[in-house]
Amino acid sequence: RLQQTGLLKLTDLKYNPAKFFEAHRLLARHAPNLGPGFWIRFTVHYNLFAGSVLAVGNEDQVKQLDEIQQKGLLGCFGLTEKLAGVNSGGVVNTIAEWDDQTQEFVLTSHEVGAQKNWISQGLVGELGVVVADLRVAGKRCGAHAFLMELRTANGPVPNVEFGDMGRKTVGNDLDNAWIAFHGARLPRHTLLSRYGEVQPGNGGSYVSKVKGLTNMAMIGQRLFSGRVAVAWAAITFTRKLFEMTREYSDRKKCWVPKNSNLTQVPQLQHLYTRAEETLQKLEAFVASCEKQLSDCLQKDEIPSVALQEAIASAKILASETSIDLCFRLKQDVGSHALMGDTGFEQMDFLQACKFAEGDSRILMQKLARDRVRLTSPVGSSEEQQLTKELQEAMKGGAKAWDANFEKVYDLAWLVVQRNVASICPGTSVRLPCGLSKL
Repeated sequence: RLQQTGLLKLTDLKYNPAKFFEAHRLLARHAPNLGPGFWIRFTVHYNLFAGSVLAVGNEDQVKQLDEIQQKGLLGCFGLTEKLAGVNSGGVVNTIAEWDDQTQEFVLTSHEVGAQKNWISQGLVGELGVVVADLRVAGKRCGAHAFLMELRTANGPVPNVEFGDMGRKTVGNDLDNAWIAFHGARLPRHTLLSRYGEVQPGNGGSYVSKVKGLTNMAMIGQRLFSGRVAVAWAAITFTRKLFEMTREYSDRKKCWVPKNSNLTQVPQLQHLYTRAEETLQKLEAFVASCEKQLSDCLQKDEIPSVALQEAIASAKILASETSIDLCFRLKQDVGSHALMGDTGFEQMDFLQACKFAEGDSRILMQKLARDRVRLTSPVGSSEEQQLTKELQEAMKGGAKAWDANFEKVYDLAWLVVQRNVASICPGTSVRLPCGLSKL
């Protein structure tokens, strides 16, 4: 019913991104009270599902979004699989084999590890953008996205199996499914074909429409908008939890000094002050990333490497700092944090923010790898020295990367700090506890 109002259009990610991100912030404010389930359902539908159609769909497929919205149909996004896990969404073992005789794609999960998992809205969505390894005439063409029907009024479509992921620590109003494909047949028009298509005849042939661009790379564009949305969600959740807790601690009387309240306890008062300063810094940084990304979305341009790096830094910093601040708050408000309806019972939403759209550690690995590949001097003297040490270590083979994992994460954090200082000059940020060394 919400999408049928047209309050937020499925195409606003491209044509009105400011409205798209504001909608995410507004919903995130309700997460401490109501849980994160609806926020996740919302971003899956508007960003991952509809956003993927916008990114890699042809003109006719993009036009379908208006009909989907008018009918109030729900969509999900089938990328992550059981073998690779949510930390490695780029690994796709689901196969889409082109059948030239019937001019259909045959979708198969050839083993349990190839089954999709953690598919939010997967048990109720009528539609799905499903990512599979495309095979044409015996050749692998890489990961491609398909806009397919998952269920009708009569139930699931043939040869598609669904299961519940099970009970979670938070967000149990959201269905998370595993999905297996047993030779499901998809018409040719279901391939989202802005950048590549299959031509029938003689076994079929794959035609790339744009040189230098792959479908998987363009599907990955949704990770950038998703990372900004997740960063805002973490910050907004944290702000709301601190507001709710401050209202309690202002009312909570202390027996000494006379007429004092819990807010005046030094460590809690200091935490409130520090949190406000930190959140303002985070908001300025993420807002700048959003502004630059919105410009790219409206111009239909791929974000620069520098902006991609800044967005990754924003997602890491926002989610990890939010976890840090909320955990510290929980430690300093006593038994209040054990009570229901205080917001603390919803804190695992921040755990979801940590791994959604790229786990913090995985993103840090990427930041460090990209930095080590650079030969030109970039960053502080400390960053340059760590880079040289890792470059030297890697001459000993790939295992040296794991052997020097602490230096890898130290380097990644320096890259995060550099990105913050570059976009928000004069701003310094602290290393969140969750990223500190054991």
